[in-house]
Amino acid sequence: MVRLRLILALIGIVLPIDPGVAQVKPPPSECLAIAQSIPRVMFASLSTVAAEKGEVTITYAGHSTYIIETPGNVTIATDFSGAYTAGKSPNVVTMNRAHSTHYTLNPDPRIAHVLRGWNDGEGPARHALIVGDTLIRNVPTDIRGGWRSGPDTVMQKDGNSIFIFEVAGLCIGHLGHLHHPLDETHYAAIGRLDIVMVPIDGTYTLSLDGMSEITRRLRSSIVLPMHRFSTPLSDFIARMNGQFEMDIRPERSLSVSRDTLPKKPTVIILDGV
Repeated sequence: MVRLRLILALIGIVLPIDPGVAQVKPPPSECLAIAQSIPRVMFASLSTVAAEKGEVTITYAGHSTYIIETPGNVTIATDFSGAYTAGKSPNVVTMNRAHSTHYTLNPDPRIAHVLRGWNDGEGPARHALIVGDTLIRNVPTDIRGGWRSGPDTVMQKDGNSIFIFEVAGLCIGHLGHLHHPLDETHYAAIGRLDIVMVPIDGTYTLSLDGMSEITRRLRSSIVLPMHRFSTPLSDFIARMNGQFEMDIRPERSLSVSRDTLPKKPTVIILDGV
């Protein structure tokens, strides 16, 4: 583990401990790539956290909120403002502060873990904690100071987080309110994503060209669009260059395991998106 942390530090990746959660040692990641550009360095496959068998259920609640239910009965709500719950009571909520539809300063006190994607103090938010059967970590990104980009855009450092949930052998990522392209350090810190939740508004977050480029690079088995507004789904799909299948479903939920991931990368459109 000491050697692993040294390699991670050399490429700018850290896995600190959430101060609110008692830990004996830093939680290992099954999905994290140690390095993509350092010769002879292999991808991490740290088996000290055994993947539970079973299915993860993902429900589209609205806007950028997906509800993730794990085999170990952990319920997670992403970009949580309190407006979208799909009737579920989450144990964990993640938030981003681009605007108030992605966070709340007054979450239900019964929610055990409230993870902000920003830090009101100095430096980025850093989360790496195990809740039940799920490892949760984040990769900080920047946000704009206003609604849209333009010649006078001022970026606020580390105002957004890409949250990653590792459970049942799956690597699930939520891009949050992403405002800029990702660089190699971001991709290295993210690692493998089997499922990724992607905003496709094309304006308030990132352009459709920019978001589709990130989606193609991640090449997740399942892509779950969100934050769509009036963007035609066909506009996003067309930018996938035939590399992804499209699957439109009449229900708001899907259940998936490591064994049932589609063989070809697929954009799955759940009801309400």
